[in-house]
Amino acid sequence: MVLDDNNTVSVGSRAICFAQRTLEIFDRYGCSQPMLERGVQWQIGKVFFKDALVYEFNLRPEGGHRMPPFINLQQYYVEDYLVDRAVTLEGVDIRWNNQVIDVRAGTDEVMVTVKTPDGNYTLRCDYLLVADGANSSVRRMLGLDVSGEVFNDQFLITDIRMKTGLPTERRFHFDPPFHPNQSVLLHRQADDVWRIDFQLGQDADPAVALLPANIQLRISAMLGDDLDWEFEWASVYRFRCQKMDRFIHGRVFFLGDAAHQVAPFGARGANGAIQGAENLAWKLARVLDGRAPTTLLASYDDERQLAARENILNSTRTTDFMSPKTPISRLFRDSVLRLAREHSFARTLVNSGRLSVPCAYPDSILNTPDLDIFDGGIAPGSVCPDAPISIGGQRTWLQQQLGNRFVLLIAGETPAGLEMDSDLSLVCIGAKQGLGGAIIIDDVEGLVQQRYALAPGSAYLIRPDQYVCARWRRVDAGQVFGARRRALGLLLEDAA
Repeated sequence: MVLDDNNTVSVGSRAICFAQRTLEIFDRYGCSQPMLERGVQWQIGKVFFKDALVYEFNLRPEGGHRMPPFINLQQYYVEDYLVDRAVTLEGVDIRWNNQVIDVRAGTDEVMVTVKTPDGNYTLRCDYLLVADGANSSVRRMLGLDVSGEVFNDQFLITDIRMKTGLPTERRFHFDPPFHPNQSVLLHRQADDVWRIDFQLGQDADPAVALLPANIQLRISAMLGDDLDWEFEWASVYRFRCQKMDRFIHGRVFFLGDAAHQVAPFGARGANGAIQGAENLAWKLARVLDGRAPTTLLASYDDERQLAARENILNSTRTTDFMSPKTPISRLFRDSVLRLAREHSFARTLVNSGRLSVPCAYPDSILNTPDLDIFDGGIAPGSVCPDAPISIGGQRTWLQQQLGNRFVLLIAGETPAGLEMDSDLSLVCIGAKQGLGGAIIIDDVEGLVQQRYALAPGSAYLIRPDQYVCARWRRVDAGQVFGARRRALGLLLEDAA
């Protein structure tokens, strides 16, 4: 059951950059195609200093992936497509104009009081998942808080509609002549809408910055007076890098901005939130089905706290690079940008927003440590990369055979004694035959072997969220089932 205090999806311009990993998650739930069709795909980024191009980068120098590195698509479209898909699923109940006004968390259940236009009512639930934003009212009701840093620097964010020959790429300007001593970020979205972020500084008056005439002056200085454009939306904001100390409080789980907030540079907010929800979903599903003990749920906090710290660290470093606090740090920043034009080593020091990548969980308690030596491959705690494959002569993609259940990916024949069940599937590479129901795939371009460092007999056990939890050079059935027990938290229950 989903409770939303509004009667529509989000309005205005919020998140726009959705990363490859997020698109892979959406694809598994059957709603990625309209996003790919409407969104603007991009992989080139350019960094400018003053009036010169410093360098450009390519987020996808290699092929063999189904999803693009990023699409730019307004958040309201993404939410629309998610709602369209959700209402087709059995057992999903979306309730609009239902505002949570009171939460009482007990040891066995959570009591929720809901306000509607037709009156109030009370719900009892086994678990409450809270995703009500950075100013979470549920968090306040429970007397909880976030800690971290609120940055004083201000940004004017504006969306305009225009037809232009500008290429589809991410442009980041440091100290440009049209906006001296500040930075500007430009992105193209769907429907010929362009997002521009103007750094204002901490002393700017938001009311003055939002005057239409002043917005017009900034855009004209950047794009010229001859370009026709229409105003869509604008706001001034200060961003935060904060998180809760714990995302789990009894039977209440916090997700997204309610749990953690980051600066928008690097697209780590919405992407991190979606990946966090995916992390919790498969675990909670198995607890509710009786396949896993409640102890499994604690790993949501362990793994996503790590991701939140990583995102906050990257966002804070970006802010420090964009807004030097001292003359020495300003000198360092400007020197790095000048050197980056000619020297590749300096480009690694330029920080215009380290773009979102999936967080790895190398020390997760759900991982089975390596017993064998792997030269390369995908370590436990890492997300599985995609690759083109063929099944029965039909071209498809590896990731479309993974997810929503545990999968044993093996190069060669099936281990003796292995039996599949409703939560374990088998994907065999290059096998002549497999267990009944096993998927036999051909590595048509050799990229599965290359990316996973496969040799005959190599095997990977993959979690329902497409993360590796164990791998072996040679494996037997007992090792597979032992690793799955660990990934389900059953070893934790045994120890208790």
